[in-house]
Amino acid sequence: MSTELNQREEARALHTLPHVDGLTVGIVCAEWNDQITGALLQGALDLFAREGYEDVTVAYVPGTVELTYGAAQMARTGRYDAVIMIGCVIRGGTPHFDYVCDSATQGCAYLNATQNVPIIFCVLTTDDLQQALDRAGGALCNKGTEAAEAAIKMAHFARTVH
Repeated sequence: MSTELNQREEARALHTLPHVDGLTVGIVCAEWNDQITGALLQGALDLFAREGYEDVTVAYVPGTVELTYGAAQMARTGRYDAVIMIGCVIRGGTPHFDYVCDSATQGCAYLNATQNVPIIFCVLTTDDLQQALDRAGGALCNKGTEAAEAAIKMAHFARTVH
């Protein structure tokens, strides 16, 4: 019984957000598929507001491919404890989907390896609009909220390892 209780307490602790004094976050949001990216952005902003973080800067780029450039520019300012990339790519009938997804994924991975700030990947890659809606505040919660949680946790992590 005590082992089971300890496991539940550990699981609960993993989901508790740490407090990060003076947290500053940059969010770069793609305009393409703005019905989805706007909902993801709102989910992130709502979480930051609920947690008492007000120093959040939002910048927009045309599409998901441009997110890497936008996130790199934000990271290089040195003003942010974390940067979130928000985008949405919905599969079509051409290989364009794969190229855009690869570009964003590889770009985020590269930035995480080369910048001194965590870059949070919040890019939906879905087969259809309904899957995107489900992940942007619909049946499967809001991945923007999850990205904000990850930003807080990673900013805390970065401060504890320095």
